[in-house]
Amino acid sequence: MAEGGSVSYLAGMGVMAGLASGSMGSIWEGERVRLRGIEPGDWESFMRFDQESEDVRSGGLLFQPRSAEGYRRWVAERAAQALQVGVDDFDLAIESLSEGCLVGSIGTHQSDRLAGTFGFGLGVGRPHQRRGYASEAIVLLLRYMFGERRYQKANVGVYAYNTASLELHAKLGFVVEGRRRRAVFMGGRHHDEVLLGLTVEEFTAAHPLPDVTA
Repeated sequence: MAEGGSVSYLAGMGVMAGLASGSMGSIWEGERVRLRGIEPGDWESFMRFDQESEDVRSGGLLFQPRSAEGYRRWVAERAAQALQVGVDDFDLAIESLSEGCLVGSIGTHQSDRLAGTFGFGLGVGRPHQRRGYASEAIVLLLRYMFGERRYQKANVGVYAYNTASLELHAKLGFVVEGRRRRAVFMGGRHHDEVLLGLTVEEFTAAHPLPDVTA
């Protein structure tokens, strides 16, 4: 799985009615997945996911093989990170409700409270792709950042060879805003990066924020 990379697959648009209504328990749980903190025991799943080189490439860097101990330490460090109030760059695990297991991760980065913008990246392990997990995880994350943290725009960079991710973001309403030429070297040649954005108004038009006063 790519570290902080973009989506490497096309997940279905299964954003269910429970996400669009005001009737929900935890805002971190949809009908297919829930977002939770990363646990030390997740290291084995991350190690398996990273065996798929094409998925790792979605993050723009095909890194060297890491030892089991390296994965243990890497995941343990992420799991031990203390919650910092007011800091909006974080990583979360994606857990399938039906399978009861870790299927991927999602995280925010470059959060700018002054401009009200943030970026994010996610990945889902190859055995769990094309089940709608990615689309629902993105909606859950955006609902939190727009509805609870008062951000006004999400920015995403997707490498041009990652057509599945481009299609997924387009279906979620992201708009292509530009293209950074020759932004990454992968597979023996340079590739462009496609820049996409989604405003809070565009998001809530499709996925209304819950009315907490109802």
